[in-house]
Amino acid sequence: MADPNVSDLSALSALTDADADIVRRVVAGDLAAFELLMRRHNRRLFRLARATLRNDAEAEDALQDAYLKAFRALGQFRGDAALATWLSRLVLNECFARMRREARRQNLMPTLVHCVDDEQMAFDMDPITAHDDVAPDQAASRAEIRALLERKLDALPVGFRTVFVLRSVEEMSIEETAQCLGIPEATVRSRHFRARQMLRDALAEEADRLGPALFEFGGSCCDRIVAAVLARLRGT
Repeated sequence: MADPNVSDLSALSALTDADADIVRRVVAGDLAAFELLMRRHNRRLFRLARATLRNDAEAEDALQDAYLKAFRALGQFRGDAALATWLSRLVLNECFARMRREARRQNLMPTLVHCVDDEQMAFDMDPITAHDDVAPDQAASRAEIRALLERKLDALPVGFRTVFVLRSVEEMSIEETAQCLGIPEATVRSRHFRARQMLRDALAEEADRLGPALFEFGGSCCDRIVAAVLARLRGT
């Protein structure tokens, strides 16, 4: 990866000090810094990929490929957007590219009902762990509700899924969501409202309560993604 010149580095001043430091270290070839970057953003980016592709294994693969592209492109990152937003767009681009390839293989387009601008969008989950004071039957009930909600979310058009995950699960603001997805704030509001409407029957209350536990993403999954990306980088 080519080292950025002085003006390139000064352009990173728009980033937080922590993000700018990580970018400089990664551009210099510091894999430990890139591991820190991945672990910092892994959970949210996995959620985004999972919400888009509706498959855990595909989401992991897409996230790995997006990280590799990020590592190679950080030298050209100018800090015009937040690092998290830039990474989200890379992940989304990779997910949509995979969807298009799959559509071509099947000789049909993905069914993206009511989301005519989904492909114009440029864009992690702790497991539910029962607390000590939660009875086993309550924990089992929560797991069943989570599984049901995930199935209902998977049935939503991709544009509504991604907005719902970012707003209700990641608790991002409307402005942050719009920046990540490259869509107007008004579209974020309308899609979030529609998604909640579609999930509302018997699920809205549980969605708010169980949101952070959707699409389980535990430490082993995080470690697996990081190890795979680092192995591929060291092998190049």
